[in-house]
Amino acid sequence: MSDLIGRARAAMRHAWAPYSNFHVGAAIEANDGKVYVGCNVESASYGLTICAERMALGAAVVGGARKLKRIVVTTEVDPPAAPCGACRQLLAEFGMDLEVIAVGPATERRWTLAALLPDAFTKESLDR
Repeated sequence: MSDLIGRARAAMRHAWAPYSNFHVGAAIEANDGKVYVGCNVESASYGLTICAERMALGAAVVGGARKLKRIVVTTEVDPPAAPCGACRQLLAEFGMDLEVIAVGPATERRWTLAALLPDAFTKESLDR
């Protein structure tokens, strides 16, 4: 776990956050043990900002990952921030049992994605 946290923190150091100054790093571990990282990238057109979680998820998909074990999200605040709603929804595509770990400078929080996104809109919702 400490390696996953270290990789998320390393990614956080590369964040582009000139507007919010809120740096975020993420590391996703796939079921095969491979790790994919991302950081937030802000834009002057705020709606185009990319969250660290979605960037890491994109890297995982490009790398061929389809089954995910956990995601670590690092921030510079305590208590650490959980993924935003958009990130939660996109992560739901890969399973509601995903472990979500938020890590700040001194504290850590853990959930399943199902706990963070109850009654999620998923592929199964479309099949009704």
